[in-house]
Amino acid sequence: MDATRRDFIAGCNGHRRSAQQIMIWHTRRNHAHQEVPSDPALRVKSLESLLVEKGLVDRAAIDAMVDIYENKVGPRNGARVVARAWIDPAFKQRLLANATSAIAELGFSGEQGQDVVVVENTPKVHNLIVCTLCSCYPWPVLGLPPVWYKSAPYRSRAVIDPRGVLREFGTVLPNDIEVRVWDSTSEERYMVLPERPAGTDGLSEEALAALVTRDSMIGVAQVKVGSGRSAE
Repeated sequence: MDATRRDFIAGCNGHRRSAQQIMIWHTRRNHAHQEVPSDPALRVKSLESLLVEKGLVDRAAIDAMVDIYENKVGPRNGARVVARAWIDPAFKQRLLANATSAIAELGFSGEQGQDVVVVENTPKVHNLIVCTLCSCYPWPVLGLPPVWYKSAPYRSRAVIDPRGVLREFGTVLPNDIEVRVWDSTSEERYMVLPERPAGTDGLSEEALAALVTRDSMIGVAQVKVGSGRSAE
């Protein structure tokens, strides 16, 4: 084990590194060693080749599945759900009562999206989503979970010190706003309905959707006028 990895693990064990630092560390490490796939990647490639060779799977089917989760599901879907809820009070009511059914009205459903619960941010309540067990996440509306969401420091500190985690993402809340942390599981996955920002009354549904970021639907950020959709 090299010194860099030892230092990183030591920092994580003490929960001294933020979730964003972990993401940056992984990104730099991946860029520095792009020519050599990670051990998990090598195992996946080997397993895929073996299954294809034995005729147990179709490589085209695998490519189609990858394309679905890279290009056809993700935060853009969740942003459409949020924008619709902002402009359609009846849809919002259905969304908060039965999110899975309401989301399906817009054509978004599938694996990891069978049991979704939407929680609403208000002027007095801010919601934060985490999965303390692993990385349960509503794929059809948010895509695949970001690296920091799956990291041990985020999963533990979101529960222990949610305001501290929010500050690290640049979200500083007044003390009179209650922070509620929701723990996703394989049976129930959560998504945040952010507050609609002031000054957006004249915007179309499409324009509103463009303001909504993945991070705002996890709860580590707020929607602001002029904010663009975060990287997926």
